[in-house]
Amino acid sequence: MNYPNFPENCKSLLCKYLTPEVFDLLKDRKTSNGFTLEQAINSGVKNPDSNIGVYAGDKESYRVFAPLFDPIIEEYHGFTRDDSHHSCMEPDLLKAPNPDPEGKFILSTRIRVGRNVDNMPLGPAISREQRNKVEADVIQALSRLEGELAGKYYPILGMSKEVQDALIKDHFLFKEGDRFLNAAGLNRDWPEGRGIYHNNDKTFLVWVNEEDQLRIISMQKGGDIKEVFTRLVNAVKSIETKIPFSYSYHLGFITSCPTNLGTAMRASVHIALPKLSQNMEAFKAITDKYHLQIRGIHGEHSESEGGIYDISNRRRLGITEVRAVQDMYNGVVALIDAEKALG
Repeated sequence: MNYPNFPENCKSLLCKYLTPEVFDLLKDRKTSNGFTLEQAINSGVKNPDSNIGVYAGDKESYRVFAPLFDPIIEEYHGFTRDDSHHSCMEPDLLKAPNPDPEGKFILSTRIRVGRNVDNMPLGPAISREQRNKVEADVIQALSRLEGELAGKYYPILGMSKEVQDALIKDHFLFKEGDRFLNAAGLNRDWPEGRGIYHNNDKTFLVWVNEEDQLRIISMQKGGDIKEVFTRLVNAVKSIETKIPFSYSYHLGFITSCPTNLGTAMRASVHIALPKLSQNMEAFKAITDKYHLQIRGIHGEHSESEGGIYDISNRRRLGITEVRAVQDMYNGVVALIDAEKALG
C-alpha cells in the first residue's frame, strides 16, 4: 500500500492527520483480528469529502493506530490521550421536568446509544459468522425484556414486503449503509445478520448490526425527556446483563466511528422554532452555549421544514450520559424561552 493521494480541497481529519510520517509508522501494523491501516482509512480515501474518514475495526485499533486516532479524537472531542471517561446512567440525577407540557413546541423526543459486544470485532472487521452470532445472542437478550420493553424482533433477511412497508412507515427500518459505511466494510453480507426489534408501544427500538452492533433507541411524542431517558436506561441495563458491552476507561463505550466514542449517545428533540429560526445567529448562540447541534428534520445534511429542527447534544466523550441529556434539556428550555419572547 502506498501513501494515498488526497485531493487539495480535502478537509477531512484523515487528510489532516495522516502525514507521510504517520503513514510509514502505521502501514504495516495489524490488530490481533488482522485489521490494517488500509482498512481503517479506506472510507476516507475513497470518499475525500468525509468529515472524519477513519473507522476502527476493533477496540485494539484505537491503541494500535493511536498516532492517527489520538489527534482526530482530540480535535473532534477536545479529549486528550491522558483524559479518562466516566459513565453515569442514573435518571434520578437528571433535572428535567417536561419543558413543554402543552405540546406547543416539542413534537418528539429520541435518545439513542450505540453499543458493541465485548471481545468481538467491530462492524468493519467482523466476519459473517461472528456477525450472525452477535445477532443470535442479541435476539436471546431481547426476548427476555419485560413490561413496556417487551416486543418482537424482525430480521431483515427474508422480511416480507408487508412487514417492510409497516416498518418504513414508522421510520424504523434502516437501509443498507451509504457509500461512507460501504467503503468502511460495514455493508458486507447485507442484509444477513441484521434486524430490528421494537416494543409493542413503538417507543423502544433496537437496530442490530447497523453501524454499531446495537443501536438502542427510546422515543416518544412530546417533551418528557426524563421519561425517554429512564426507558433507555432500563433497557440498556437489562440487555447488559446478557450481553457484555465493549468499554474502555479511557474512551468509554467503544464504537466503530470515533465521533461516537464515550457515551455513544445522541439525545434529541424535534422542535418547532419558526420565529427564532429567522435569526440563525441568535439561534446558534443558544445552541453553542449548551453544546448542541442543529440539524434539519431528516437528520444530518437535511433542511428544516416549517421551522422544525432536530436539536441534539454535540459532546459525547469526557462527559457522562446524564450531563449529555442535561445539556440538551437546558438548551431546549432556553430555545423555548427565546421563541416565546418573540411573541
